[in-house]
Amino acid sequence: MLEIIKGAGLLIYPLSLCSVIAVYIIIERLYALRKGAVLPDDLVDAIIEGKSPQGGRHSVMARIVDYAGRHKGDPEAIKAFARLEINRMERGIPYLDVIYIAAPMLGLTGTVMGLLRVFGQISPETGLPDPAAFTKGVSLALSATLIGLVVALVAIVPAGYLSRKIENDAAKIDLLLERVLSTQAKS
Repeated sequence: MLEIIKGAGLLIYPLSLCSVIAVYIIIERLYALRKGAVLPDDLVDAIIEGKSPQGGRHSVMARIVDYAGRHKGDPEAIKAFARLEINRMERGIPYLDVIYIAAPMLGLTGTVMGLLRVFGQISPETGLPDPAAFTKGVSLALSATLIGLVVALVAIVPAGYLSRKIENDAAKIDLLLERVLSTQAKS
């Protein structure tokens, strides 16, 4: 394993940075998007039943309901605030998208660097590369590519999951917001 990391050469630093950033974003978003932080059951139940919501005051939906309560009669402002809250839920996801696209590109850069090293070491007398330089160049090429793909895989699966979760939660928020606005219109 250490040989693979060493074989990646200087590209290990940006690939490591991508990996650390991706893991941080994934953990932070999983925590921030847990059910109780977005749509707590007691709050959802109260909205569905048309009651005054009491629980989950620090959740996304609670902030929307609170804003709606302070801005009765302005449904467009309330909907705009809900869109802002949904945008906040998406925080960090575009960076994951960049990471899972950039990491393989960094790996491919390592492939090109390794191949350049191999072909740059061709002996004019024999027309063949030096075996040691050939091995090191191929190692750099394959190691950087492997690490880039691993970093991309670490980012792409959670990015897809988190994006889908945000879409689902946003649809639920829209539905519940319509219920809140309907209840406000009746009162």
